[in-house]
Amino acid sequence: MGDTLLTLSIPALLLSSGLYAAARARWRRGHPAPPSPYTQQAARLAGRAALTDAGRIVDEAYGTLGGLYDGRHPGTDAQQRPASATAA
Repeated sequence: MGDTLLTLSIPALLLSSGLYAAARARWRRGHPAPPSPYTQQAARLAGRAALTDAGRIVDEAYGTLGGLYDGRHPGTDAQQRPASATAA
């Protein structure tokens, strides 16, 4: 008797899962999923935000280290430099 119930449970499981899949597919056609957040507009907005953040980081870095590129040290001001020997 136990073997018969086990044998009949497999087709019953397959039939019920098939009915569930068909009912879910039919319901899904009437109720589509909301739009994905990963659309082209979201990608453009994320790219624009990343460029804004990168620009801010570069501006802050240049503000901090800009003296190295101008030939002066970050801690000194141009007016605090000693006069050269040829100017005297």
